[in-house]
Amino acid sequence: MLLLGGIALILAGMIFGDIFAVFVLHQNAARVGAGLSAAAQAALAGDSSSVGAHFRDVGAFLENRGTKVDTHVHMIDFGYLALLLAILQPWVAFADKTKRGFGWMFLAGAWLLPVGVFFIHYVGLAYSPLRAIGWASIFADLGGGCVLLATAAYLVGLCIHFRSPVSVPDGLLELRTNAGQRLLAGGLVLVVLGFGHGAYYAATDLYRHEAQDYQILSRMVAGSASQDAVLVDAALAEYAELQGDKAVKIAAHAHIIEFGLLAMILAFFQPYVNLSEKWKLRWVVVLLAGSVLLPVCVLFELRFGLFAGGLADVGGLMVIVALVAMWSGIVRYTGRLDVGPEIAS
Repeated sequence: MLLLGGIALILAGMIFGDIFAVFVLHQNAARVGAGLSAAAQAALAGDSSSVGAHFRDVGAFLENRGTKVDTHVHMIDFGYLALLLAILQPWVAFADKTKRGFGWMFLAGAWLLPVGVFFIHYVGLAYSPLRAIGWASIFADLGGGCVLLATAAYLVGLCIHFRSPVSVPDGLLELRTNAGQRLLAGGLVLVVLGFGHGAYYAATDLYRHEAQDYQILSRMVAGSASQDAVLVDAALAEYAELQGDKAVKIAAHAHIIEFGLLAMILAFFQPYVNLSEKWKLRWVVVLLAGSVLLPVCVLFELRFGLFAGGLADVGGLMVIVALVAMWSGIVRYTGRLDVGPEIAS
């Protein structure tokens, strides 16, 4: 249940992220940039009321973007957590019925929180019993509480198990398949590459970007003080380019590590994928190839524009298709690992 639910959460989060990137992200960023430019021009003209209106619009655009990003991230992260909890189930010292109950609580909360976050921008404070928190936020907090309680319960079950001398072997973790080994190795390579890229970014770009932040904002303030509209527009354009450079590098760093962790976790569940070994290996190749293509193309989006962005979407689609194939293979699983070789034969 946690395995299928976790993969479904990751799939939903990735599909939502692709839709958001194509239809919302870039358009929203353009509106934020236009709003900041209009606010700067209104400040130069001394129109304080227009400045406030433009900043309110920018705040709405940023809230819209923030809730979409949070929805995307929470779905995927809860999916990872569900997969990790699925691995630990043999060592949770509760009855199966109790573990299933906590599993349903976890999955219900894992869906309720991101859906609630998604609607925060649209629902606002309408009909809310509280002055500062709307109904969407209340349901999101309720979902987070369910996830927290279920995870804490599983942690208690683990502590109870490890306090007892009884050993519970898990045959699934002892099985090694070619697909699983390739996922483990490929995932480890992806994580190492992500760490390497992060270290390179921190050493070469991080402090430079921080210095540029200060310099550009200082020029913007100086241009406003001297009523120099050309200087303000140039500073705004440079600031937008800087934020884009930071965003693609951080996104590439995060995505390649996340895909590496996903591959390593999925390696443990390959015996549950009821497909031929040939097809399992093919889907492993598709998943790993997409896991490399997406972050690399994200990294080059500023240089090659829509072409790189389209290839990044293709990489994400490859990961999604591979996950759907593995998910369908797990659904087809007949339970032969549980019934024993004699009965299965």
